[in-house]
Amino acid sequence: MHNEVIQITDIKKFYHVGTEVVKALQGVSLSINKGEYVAIMGPSGSGKSTLMNIIGALDTPTGGTYVLNGTDVSRLTDDNLAEIRNKEIGFVFQTFNLLPRYTALENAILPLIYAGVSKNDRVAKGKKVMESVGLTDRMQHRPNEMSGGQRQRVAVARALVNDPSIILADEPTGNLDSKTSVDIMRLFDEIHKQGNTIILVTHEEDIAMHAHRIIRLRDGLIESDLVNKKIETL
Repeated sequence: MHNEVIQITDIKKFYHVGTEVVKALQGVSLSINKGEYVAIMGPSGSGKSTLMNIIGALDTPTGGTYVLNGTDVSRLTDDNLAEIRNKEIGFVFQTFNLLPRYTALENAILPLIYAGVSKNDRVAKGKKVMESVGLTDRMQHRPNEMSGGQRQRVAVARALVNDPSIILADEPTGNLDSKTSVDIMRLFDEIHKQGNTIILVTHEEDIAMHAHRIIRLRDGLIESDLVNKKIETL
């Protein structure tokens, strides 16, 4: 055992579309260790979104096993999956997924409410994590009062607030301009340096280059799984 957070073995995911069977994943095996920074890439239809959904406990595989931090996620009920998602995984989505009527701070502490953390502890933790993403002066702003980059920072704060096993980021710069994308990726680099495990799903090469390991999918299979040489030489 090498300090593995994720162990995926022969994961398959088949969908029935009418009389046709779509084989989204055809037997994927991989492990990710604590503290790794991994990018998952692949063209449309490669299976990367399906794999992300399984890693994020948003979907269950047709076959194979997925062990997250010692728990066999592939065998859990929907209720248990929801619990695992809240406890073990911090999500950052392309569309931010913030609640418009809530302040930035209220959005950031939502996972703590689901986890049953007391109000005082929630607020204290929320303020700390908002400071860590550079939003000390924006805590009481609502999403429509913030820029796209600031909204994504709130989403990152929300992902971090529960001290999850992994941060799972799905196209986190997809709705941002180039300059803001650079700022957000710099934030991810800092979060990784603090010891967090990050899995980044992207189709953009320059975004993937921030990761230390790049896994490429094609036709539901791993095409390559390589260390990012550019990071190694820095």
